[in-house]
Amino acid sequence: MQLKDQIKCAIATGRLRPGEQLPTVRQLAVELRINPNTVSRVYSELEREGLLATRQGKGSFVQEKNVVSPALPVLEKLIDDLLVRALELGFSIDQVMDILQKKVKEAEPIGPEKGKRE
Repeated sequence: MQLKDQIKCAIATGRLRPGEQLPTVRQLAVELRINPNTVSRVYSELEREGLLATRQGKGSFVQEKNVVSPALPVLEKLIDDLLVRALELGFSIDQVMDILQKKVKEAEPIGPEKGKRE
């Protein structure tokens, strides 16, 4: 897994929490044995995506409020994997959509708090 994906996953899963400071570019580069320019580029990309905020002289931090859920890439990957596997098993896109719609309707009573039923 690439560094950018690792950081996104850490944010999405809560291993990196809003407001938490990330290691400096230099610290992370040394720890991972990669070029500091790579870390700097990844931090810049994540800042443009709204996941990180850089404060001059203080470092990079996980955004307090992310415009886009950091879990979105994780969900998209799960859906991509599901579609590939369903097609390999011989299901059509329409069949997959029908099954998904049925499952969504069944899950509607589930609240936003980590899938707990209300």
